[in-house]
Amino acid sequence: MASSSVSLSFSSSLHPHPLSPNKSPTAHRAQDPNFKLAHCAYAAPAKSTRSPSSSSSSSSSSSQTRKRHWKQGEFPGVSETSVPRRTPLKNVKKKLDRKDKAKAWVNTVTEEFCHSIDNKQWLRALEVFEMLKEQPFYQPKEGTYMRLLLLLGRSGQPQRAQGIFDEMVEEGCQPTAELYTALLTAYCRSNLIHEAFSVLNQMKTFPQCQPDVFTYSTLIKACIDNLQFELVESLYEEMAARSITPNTVTQNVVLSGYGKAGMYDQMERVLSGMLEGESCKPDVWTMNVILTIFGNKGQIEMMERWYQKFRDFGIEPETRTFNILINAYGKKKLYDKMSTVMEYMRKLHFPWTTATYNNVIEAFADVGDAKNMEYTFDQMRAEDMKADTKTFCCLIRGYANAGLFHKVISSVQLAGKFEIPENTTFYNAVISACAKADDLMEMERVFNRMKEKQVSPDSSTYAVMVEAYRKEGMNDKIYYLEQEISADAIQTD
Repeated sequence: MASSSVSLSFSSSLHPHPLSPNKSPTAHRAQDPNFKLAHCAYAAPAKSTRSPSSSSSSSSSSSQTRKRHWKQGEFPGVSETSVPRRTPLKNVKKKLDRKDKAKAWVNTVTEEFCHSIDNKQWLRALEVFEMLKEQPFYQPKEGTYMRLLLLLGRSGQPQRAQGIFDEMVEEGCQPTAELYTALLTAYCRSNLIHEAFSVLNQMKTFPQCQPDVFTYSTLIKACIDNLQFELVESLYEEMAARSITPNTVTQNVVLSGYGKAGMYDQMERVLSGMLEGESCKPDVWTMNVILTIFGNKGQIEMMERWYQKFRDFGIEPETRTFNILINAYGKKKLYDKMSTVMEYMRKLHFPWTTATYNNVIEAFADVGDAKNMEYTFDQMRAEDMKADTKTFCCLIRGYANAGLFHKVISSVQLAGKFEIPENTTFYNAVISACAKADDLMEMERVFNRMKEKQVSPDSSTYAVMVEAYRKEGMNDKIYYLEQEISADAIQTD
């Protein structure tokens, strides 16, 4: 009886509520006195009003004005009254062709460089950059080096980023605080904290490259991610000595770090300073950080209490805020509250996103409720919502928990049909499903395919496989797997 009531409540939430053509979303939201929402305006892109006729007329008029390929008074001496005779334009055409080819080459190199940057192809970008420097028109520019530094940082290439920075200085480009911060970010992304501090100290020696709030925020985030909280406090003191006030982004990063580490006293101290101060007031991101912390810890009452505090403070929720609530309620099997939040989103015309559906699918997957999980996925597809890797990871895990291994296989096949990116998390879900089905042969096939696709296994991958082999007493398999773990320098939990 309980399960049917859950299904009924959830089904009512998923039922679509079409917008009335005569009522705007703003009017609906204004009618609900218990829910305040931020108003967002979306402007459609302006369409070009230039007609084809005007374009053709302009091109014809331009062709009429370009009668001659020489200046007034030059050979063959055209006057106002004389009619110009036809002259061979062979040489002129050759010159124009040469110019066009040169321009095409310039555009090709430049466009290829931008294409490599946009597609995060750092090795190709460096190759094209070398070609670019050989061109006669090339001049070192700060923007070019900035794009390279950011790309190399995101691609985990801090040493190459340092090389590009040194090359920039040698070519006469003056370093700026922004360029130094990009280099520092590259080290921070690779968790090279010592090198990042070296860049910070180097910045301090140049008057025109003094670190700013963005520099310190980047370094603070790296220290938070590496759980080096003592360095965070020293950076705060240094900022105060330099009269640099942390902004809201900085404080949100620190709040998230303290919360994940369970350092609630420090988190509350930072949050109280934001609420009482004037320099960096909390925003919706602050709200989302705090709700995520308590939601992930399963502290629903604290999450709800802080939600109300932020609402009283005047902070309006957004779609991500509601997704956080849905995720937290789903993990605690509070389906009625999860359904209520979804109904509020429909009522107030907040869109259900891929993350919304993923949270609901995950809630049912955790308990092996294949029926409601499938219903949610079908509704997701009916509303033309694009599924992603997490969607299929949840489906695979849900079918495995329900003991429906044949549906695990069909989900993997459907993911391939949809061209879903197969990352480490995806393969871990399939390997775990195989282990639950005691199909170790299929598990090994998936593991080999994972390596063929050059997807790196992580500690979770090995932990699941070791446990599956241990369950069957296959110690030789465990031995070979541990040798591979040592070779890959990955430690199992």
